[in-house]
Amino acid sequence: MKKNALTTRMLMIACLALITPSLGMAREASITSPNGKLTVTINDDGGKARYTVNLEGKQMLMPSDLGFKANFGDFTQGLKIVSTKAEQVDKCYEMRQVKQSHMHYQATLLTLDFENAQRQKMSMEFSVSDNDIAFRYLIPRQRNDNPKSAVILSEATSFLMPEGTTTFLTPQSDPMIGWERTKPSYEEVYKADAPMTQRSQYGHGFTFPCLFRVPSVAVSQQPSQQADSWVLISETGVSSAYCGSRLSDYNASTGYTIAYPMEGENNGIGSSTPGIALPGSTPWRTITVGSSLKPIVETTIQYDVVEPLYEPSINYGSGRYTWSWLIWQDNSINYDDQVKFIDLASKMGFEFCLVDNWWDQNIGRERIAELSRYAQSKGVSLMLWYNSNGFENDAPQTPRQCMNTGMARDREMAWLKSVGVKGIKVDFFGGDKQETMKLYEDILYDANRYGIQCIFHGCTMPRGWERMYPNYVSSEAVLASENVYFNEDAARRQPFDLTMHPFCRNASGTMDWGGIIMNKYLSKDNKSRHTRKTTDIFEMASGITMQAAIQCVAMQPNNLTENELPELELDWLKAMPTTWDETQFIDGYPGRYAVLARRHGDDWYVAGISALKEPLKLTLDLPMFTAGSQLKYYVDDPKTGQPVLTTLKVDKKGKAKVEIQPNGGLIIQK
Repeated sequence: MKKNALTTRMLMIACLALITPSLGMAREASITSPNGKLTVTINDDGGKARYTVNLEGKQMLMPSDLGFKANFGDFTQGLKIVSTKAEQVDKCYEMRQVKQSHMHYQATLLTLDFENAQRQKMSMEFSVSDNDIAFRYLIPRQRNDNPKSAVILSEATSFLMPEGTTTFLTPQSDPMIGWERTKPSYEEVYKADAPMTQRSQYGHGFTFPCLFRVPSVAVSQQPSQQADSWVLISETGVSSAYCGSRLSDYNASTGYTIAYPMEGENNGIGSSTPGIALPGSTPWRTITVGSSLKPIVETTIQYDVVEPLYEPSINYGSGRYTWSWLIWQDNSINYDDQVKFIDLASKMGFEFCLVDNWWDQNIGRERIAELSRYAQSKGVSLMLWYNSNGFENDAPQTPRQCMNTGMARDREMAWLKSVGVKGIKVDFFGGDKQETMKLYEDILYDANRYGIQCIFHGCTMPRGWERMYPNYVSSEAVLASENVYFNEDAARRQPFDLTMHPFCRNASGTMDWGGIIMNKYLSKDNKSRHTRKTTDIFEMASGITMQAAIQCVAMQPNNLTENELPELELDWLKAMPTTWDETQFIDGYPGRYAVLARRHGDDWYVAGISALKEPLKLTLDLPMFTAGSQLKYYVDDPKTGQPVLTTLKVDKKGKAKVEIQPNGGLIIQK
């Protein structure tokens, strides 16, 4: 079909389902994806705005509420659609630090204008691509060009899933609890395939992103041949102009509703409701749907509907970093031990070394400058840890009071640049209030002025930040590797966690898990404390299945000096890329196993990890490799558990049979 004809068809499908009703009849508008398979329908039946989502005739979301209450008006009732407008979106852009480098976003954008019973106005935008929906509220000034600002008191926005849907969610914690009152730190446990009726652990709902498995029942409610489908709900475009949100607990009549931060977050400082200048807009709520997990893993909707907020001051780099603290802990934050980890990074060809908390007291600023010069002489750049405080919790680690005000940040960033530090890791944030979102933004903006990249820990998930803030790298926002060190139960749960995240947390944004762990034991001597529960190949493969442009390889000096790691592992880690031009989902199920393919330049890397207790036999479809070719195949020996480098042949149909050992992995490449 010619482009002009296709464009006309898309716009006709999208908009002119708007009915001019007789008195008392509801108005309705529909928008359909470019491929015609995904349809969103919005109506104003009974004075309430609602929407439904259908994918290839299957209802993915039941009638779900829209609207909000502001301090100047109620847009949850008495609503009517007064006009609609549809247009085509077709844009390309480049990104350096996410799952894909070249983006091509094609969608249909439908704008709906609403009035409430008081003739007050608001609009909505729905941007619908083949597997993604993004929508937001647009709020104009009202009569006499007022008000010029508004407080959004609550949202009615909801997501009502079909009966029988199961969930893959992590709870929002109470504020100001846990170690040194640092929660919510977004480090709670995921539950897989839980019923919607299961309440969240703390009673505050669930942290974005939220994954759902929709049962194989079509719109007619009769059994169909369709497989189970998937829905991933999140948000993007959150800046200092709004708060971060989450989903409420499930309600049988409304489903899950957008919830704002709790009053107690951020040590009670700041508003739990966002304030915006008018005209203004809310962030985008995003819904990714698929008849398989492929669209969930491969989605780029977080970046497609946002724009950069400023230009990068330099061309930022990517790579790998060593990190002493994970295994050697606080005692390693001294000059001599950091030299060992710089030397380790240099020998491995890694680009960075992260010096963690207490460096200002245990090493001192003058010697940090000296350490940075030494690192640079070895071809390594330092990254330094900071406490965000502030006032949001009681975390004692220093440096403190360096990131919480503009004057302090300006002094600190200027010093960091002067001594050649290339990145910072800022820890312990206070929640999702608008004030906290502003702190993230201020740190990023000020750091960019001095050419410094940022990683956040003890923090919320990113919401389009990789595109909005060009020096943003990644966020923890997950129960990460330090817990594998602290707690043997977390070590046992690691395979479950890392086979969960490609489908939810890491699908929606870059993730700093904090370490491809190569020690057999979680101790400095590599002989005491509890063991790691994963194989070496699992750990190596996780460097591919996890996505962050600056990736931690938590090797220890003993991994080289005691000849503990086979040459095949060292060679692979030395060459491991961290940036990707393309990502493809191959196979998997959240919390059980995951197989992904990623392309770096012309080279494809296929990585698989398993959390199962029995060997997993799979036949993989590998169209990225030439049929009949012989490939490198890194795998665990089923008898010894030791890493093996062998060959794997792709058959004439582009398929290959593989086996992943319990808590093990595989890597396939040319």
